[in-house]
Amino acid sequence: MTASLWLAIALFLAFALPVLADVAVPELTGRVVDQTGTLSSSDVAALSQKLRDFENRKGSQIAVLIVPTTQPETIEQFSIRVAEAWKIGRKKIDDGAILVVAKNDRHLRIEVGYGLEGALTDVTSRRIIDEIITPKFRSGDFAGGISDGVERMVRVIDGEPLPVPSPTVSFGSLDDLAPLFIVTLFVSVGIGGAFRAALGRLLGSLATGGIIATLTWFILGSVGLALALGGLGFVIGFVADLFSAITPGTGRSRGGSWSSGSSSGGWSSGSSSSGGFSGGGGSFGGGGASGSW
Repeated sequence: MTASLWLAIALFLAFALPVLADVAVPELTGRVVDQTGTLSSSDVAALSQKLRDFENRKGSQIAVLIVPTTQPETIEQFSIRVAEAWKIGRKKIDDGAILVVAKNDRHLRIEVGYGLEGALTDVTSRRIIDEIITPKFRSGDFAGGISDGVERMVRVIDGEPLPVPSPTVSFGSLDDLAPLFIVTLFVSVGIGGAFRAALGRLLGSLATGGIIATLTWFILGSVGLALALGGLGFVIGFVADLFSAITPGTGRSRGGSWSSGSSSGGWSSGSSSSGGFSGGGGSFGGGGASGSW
């Protein structure tokens, strides 16, 4: 009987513990993370563009997360874990906010960073939830509720005096840009060698620069950075070809041995998964408000 009892307890724990485990914090794959399929692709694209434009203009970051449930945690416990993991908002300015929706639980929360607590107060956050978001949620218009709620958050934050965003706010310090320049170097010399061999030095270098610029714009969404890296790729490829032509005996042909493994190494890692978006290091202290519908 004792052995049977222990076996029953072990089986119960084996099945019960995973159920009671906390919901994992989702990966930050963009400004809008919807794990429920509630928003259409066009809804996500429009909302992401709105938040991107706001960040470029104001510097502050807003993210939206929709999950099925936060159980066994409350939405307050879950959202602060999300805030600590994502670090939305600029470092030391702490001007980030996250709208978290637990659809099956019918709960939502606006989590506010330290730097926005003077503008996006607990009372203001609660009014946005009660007066703007939840009425539309009750009618089944989740996309409209989230869009209108985010729009009101943007308007409130716009009234808060914050430091002007720097041109590199989305990409961090020069140390963060170093991998992009390294990848550009390898792609220009390696992959670009094939284009120059097929199209000639000038056209091949132009094609290489165009590809680098297009990929940079698509992944990071920055026209300025795309043009800069595209131009750099053209110059590197063109000069490298001239250099290889006048330095015989190096054992390296045009676009030679550097091509292996260079294009897949760092170009897509860390960028494509989040569309070029990442938290800026902002801190949260539990400010904000919760609601239900």
